[in-house]
Amino acid sequence: MTNYAYPEVLIDTQWLAKHLNDSKVRIVEIETSPQSDNNGHIPGAVLWNINDLLLPNLQINLEVNAIEKILSQSGITNETTVVFYGSDSTIGGFIFWLLKLFGHEHIRVLNGGCQKWMSEGRPVTTELSSFTPTEYRAKPIDQNLRVLHGEVQLSIGRPDTVILDVRTIQEYQGEHFLMKPPEASERAGHIPSSIHIEHILTLNEDGTFKSFDELQMLYGSHGITSDREVFPYCAFGGRSGYIWFVLKYLLGYPKVRNYDGSWNEWSRLPNVPIEK
Repeated sequence: MTNYAYPEVLIDTQWLAKHLNDSKVRIVEIETSPQSDNNGHIPGAVLWNINDLLLPNLQINLEVNAIEKILSQSGITNETTVVFYGSDSTIGGFIFWLLKLFGHEHIRVLNGGCQKWMSEGRPVTTELSSFTPTEYRAKPIDQNLRVLHGEVQLSIGRPDTVILDVRTIQEYQGEHFLMKPPEASERAGHIPSSIHIEHILTLNEDGTFKSFDELQMLYGSHGITSDREVFPYCAFGGRSGYIWFVLKYLLGYPKVRNYDGSWNEWSRLPNVPIEK
């Protein structure tokens, strides 16, 4: 992992195995579906449900009080090193972006997630951990980590900017709307001039990240280079937040901002262009 721009943000299963009982480390599992915890949990982990991070309209909840509440309930302080994992590496990258948005400094992503941990036969438990609540204090949102729809619209077709669609090809081509077939007046498709590279192409079969050279080739071959500003988007801002992490922390791209409104917002705006 030393070839990445910021290799310290990733940990491997060996490191985590040595820190399962470290009081300065909090392990957080992100549950994305009711079936995701059927095979057990990494010992010492607390569970966050992805729905707890979303508003009823499925936008990411960016209220300071909401993030402070979930961090406090997990026994996390401003000095805690928080390790995130899901079934693979993607959800950890998204939550990395979310916590960076609120100024948390010590964040790590388990490379390969639970998939890697389980494949190595490492210990799991059916019990989730709980800790004494803290009084976490988040910083105001760092607006430099996100981009709003108005600026995205102004960036359509600009040579110095890349609008990066990281959804599935079915979503990009308008066959799916927010990961399901479009219904009634739902507008499906993609933002004009956007480049499509599905987020999952960044991972190996074992759920770990591809190498620096492989990732650089993946994006460079599509003209997505470090001198251009990059605005990734997806359906709700989660997969694009993950790609923000890949581009910013693994490849070292200096000008990346997540369009967290993503298709959930863009498709409902009355006066923005859509292509299929």
